[in-house]
Parts: sequence; structure tokens; C-alpha cells
Amino acid sequence: MPIDNEQQTQTAIDAWRAEPPRAQLRLLDEASDSLEMSLMYYEQKGSTLGMARAARCLALLQARRAELEATTTLGS
Repeated sequence: MPIDNEQQTQTAIDAWRAEPPRAQLRLLDEASDSLEMSLMYYEQKGSTLGMARAARCLALLQARRAELEATTTLGS
């Protein structure tokens, strides 16, 4: 699922909630990696709007990851 903006990020997060916790973490990591690459691209191009959008999407993913880790015991 491509993530290009905050709405798509939230849609992806909502869709992933049906997955088991470990799968959600993997999906969050994959999406974060992709967005970090986008952020680097926008930094190279000097696109402040693109950088800000990618950073906001990353923040949403990181918040979901923190929420998931706080409420889940992954070792069980």
C-alpha cells in the first residue's frame, strides 16, 4: 500500500490493525523505511513541503508503533 500523505498513512494503519501485532510491526517498519527514503529524496531536492509531509507520516507510524508496543507483549 503506497503512502504519500497523512490520510493514506492513517488508512494503512487502520487496515493493519486487523493483523497480528508482529505483522503490524513489520508493516510499520516497511512503511517507515520507505518514508525515510522519501524524506531523503525530498531533502536532496530541497522540497520543504515534501520533507514536512514525509515527517508527519513518519510521526503517525511511530506513534502507532509506540502504541502497539505499549499494549502488547510480543514475547508471548
